[in-house]
Amino acid sequence: MNHISRSEFLKLGGLSLLSALVSDAVLANDSFFSATATKVDSLLMNKLLSTNDARVEQLLQKELTDSAIRLSSFRSLANSIAVLSASVSHSESKFYKSKIVVERLYQSADVLLKGQYSDGTVDAGGNRQSPPDTAFVLEWICSAATVLNLNKQKQLEDLRNKLKKFIQNAGEAMITGGVHTPNHRWVVCAALANINSLYPDVRYINRINQWLAEGIYLNQDGHYSERSGVYSAVIDKALITMATLLNKPQLLDIVQKNLITYYYYTEPNGDLVTVDSRRQDQFLNLTVTKFYLQYRFMAIHTGNPMFVYMVHLIEKSPDFARSILSDSLVEFMTIPVLQQQISLESKVENDFAKFFAISNLARIRRGKTAITLFGGNDKPVLIVSGRSSNPNFLMYRKGDAILKYMRLSSSFFRMGYFSSDGIEKVGNKYILKETKEADYYQPLAPEFLKADGDYQLSESKDKRFWNKMDFDNRVVSNVKKQTTVIEIEENNGALSIDFKVDGPPNVEITIEMCFKEGTEIAGATLVEKGNYFLKSGNATLNIGNDVIHLGPGMAEHQNVNNLDSEEYTYHQGSLRTEGLHVYITGLTPFQHKMTIS
Repeated sequence: MNHISRSEFLKLGGLSLLSALVSDAVLANDSFFSATATKVDSLLMNKLLSTNDARVEQLLQKELTDSAIRLSSFRSLANSIAVLSASVSHSESKFYKSKIVVERLYQSADVLLKGQYSDGTVDAGGNRQSPPDTAFVLEWICSAATVLNLNKQKQLEDLRNKLKKFIQNAGEAMITGGVHTPNHRWVVCAALANINSLYPDVRYINRINQWLAEGIYLNQDGHYSERSGVYSAVIDKALITMATLLNKPQLLDIVQKNLITYYYYTEPNGDLVTVDSRRQDQFLNLTVTKFYLQYRFMAIHTGNPMFVYMVHLIEKSPDFARSILSDSLVEFMTIPVLQQQISLESKVENDFAKFFAISNLARIRRGKTAITLFGGNDKPVLIVSGRSSNPNFLMYRKGDAILKYMRLSSSFFRMGYFSSDGIEKVGNKYILKETKEADYYQPLAPEFLKADGDYQLSESKDKRFWNKMDFDNRVVSNVKKQTTVIEIEENNGALSIDFKVDGPPNVEITIEMCFKEGTEIAGATLVEKGNYFLKSGNATLNIGNDVIHLGPGMAEHQNVNNLDSEEYTYHQGSLRTEGLHVYITGLTPFQHKMTIS
């Protein structure tokens, strides 16, 4: 294995920790970067330093957790140790060699060691003695140890030993411990690479190779198996760590493909498309900010204008200071190439229709209009982490005017929202289709009868419910089917939508549209619970000067409760979100055409 220690990597990176703000050039790592001298982004470095110092001031004003109270999660503590370590080690920081910071670091390290089990792990919420969660903690602690080791302040010698003890104990857990999810493997590998760079041991490398032998899945859409923005950022960061510290530049090819995908998944304001995720973020509002270090590293490494654009987009985002500047100084100190100034200009396409066939997701950008179409849920739809189940099939933005989602629900046997069986793309038309089926059941044959009526508790064949009915041995009858087809045609950012729902008559169909809070609505009728019905004609929905036009509407019923499947409502759950809800309703056989522009 051809690997380099962290100290060697830092030397190759060129910037010393004590001259980060005044150095004129960075000598790049020969394995990954051009050898030509490049300027340091002094403005960014000053922001990182001042914001890190401000965070230190906040930390010092807070009481450290009482040592008698056991922590249930250690990531926040580890993050604080990294932030404190960065300022106490940086010669331009107001807290450089600060005794009060040193005292807090010693106290924090003692809490950290107290919470570590004999096997090297720590807890994280419900995950007890968790190797992968310990790996997330190590990400910060190894960075802290790196800057402290390089600075070598005498007053911090015992602290460095305490962190070394924690890291090496945790290293034993990384060598032997297991994981839960796909991304955990690479987080553990990154932790092992970090530990090995500080305290080399061939066992760390052997364990990394054991995990890598499983292969890193990336599909043709550029997605990891979890299709999650949260965990794609985590994996990209882990692969960058392994690529640099283990001299495995081929891992950066994987990162590059994933980051290109997330360029297309990013809205003009930095919001991230998450509708196709298989993890918890499929129902969360996220921004692309968590990809900042990854895009910056790869922008420097490749010069790709797409990545340069993303760096500048994130730097302008409202959450940049809180999410990046507040705690990333330590990472810029441990990965000096991040300090390089990148191009101020980047020409990227702002007019595209990109279809991700495996995810069954389309992203369309026409100037300030951004459109997402989705039809790629995992079937059968199950409400569980690790499977895609989001019912949003259309999202539409025009500047600040935002249709957060469009859904279609049917009262057909209370089976809930439409969930397409993929997307068929024909030219600029996208066809979504789903067939739902519900059964009735005949009496059991004589050979399956039981005198006491105590039959097996089983799932119905249409998977809608469970009962002690021995469904497997019953013949189905009176089978009912409902087929929904939605055809969406895009023309220069305008959408023509054709809905068709066939099956049993008089089934309630509800088209649900949720708009961003603060939207002004004209043309729709306000009813109870803040709901609007577009009964006929067209509606305009605007925030400021940005306007979305849609219609015509129709309203053949007003039952817009319990739109979720029984899977949710049985537990009093709901997928209804915050926002302004506009409804179009009808009865089967249902056919309705409308436009959005």
